[in-house]
Amino acid sequence: IAVISDIHGNKTALEAVLNDIQRRGIERIFCLGDIIGKGPQGSECIELIRTNCEQVVRGNWDVFIQSPTDSDFLLWFKNRLTDEDYDYLASLPFHIDFELNGQLIRFFHASPRSEFERILPFHPLEKLLSMFENSELTEQGRHPDIVFYGDIHTTYLHTYENGILCNVGSVGNSLDLTSASYAILDGSYGSNTIQFVRVEYDRDKELSIAKELGLPDFDKYYNEIMYARYRNSK
Repeated sequence: IAVISDIHGNKTALEAVLNDIQRRGIERIFCLGDIIGKGPQGSECIELIRTNCEQVVRGNWDVFIQSPTDSDFLLWFKNRLTDEDYDYLASLPFHIDFELNGQLIRFFHASPRSEFERILPFHPLEKLLSMFENSELTEQGRHPDIVFYGDIHTTYLHTYENGILCNVGSVGNSLDLTSASYAILDGSYGSNTIQFVRVEYDRDKELSIAKELGLPDFDKYYNEIMYARYRNSK
């Protein structure tokens, strides 16, 4: 299973990742949300995700884009989505639970409690271990053995007593390396393995599309795409 996340309207990167997944003969794709926002082609990315992904959960952008706003920045993205896009985003579940080789594997965007709770690798151990907890938004029985999430745009994998915590990074707005990232969960040999994949894509092409379409805060998007420099960093 290919696990992708944080497309952020970057169709150029998404197409490169989907081509790489297809080349590897992987037929199942799970998406961990934030299909839209930041990049210029949110509606086009929704269509690709709907066509290619077996399961999709909602991210924070997928949630708050559905609310009214006075922000010119957000209105630019809202106005580029169709009614069908909004219906699709509203239909997305909070999480996926999936059993493979006797292990319970959970997929969500940011944390088991919210699409908006950001959990970073340098946070205290107690906070990191809370990623294995159940909540009102997840199943209430067994705790997961492996947790996949997105949101932070940085690949991360660590094994704790509770289980394995894996962040798959970002397809369209990577902030560790400039290449797109995703993970492969492989259970075909009786045990579960995780592999990170990095995919180069035409970043100049993506920025040309963004500029031509009049993307707001283009300079910030440019720095994220070209230098993996987060727009809100000091």
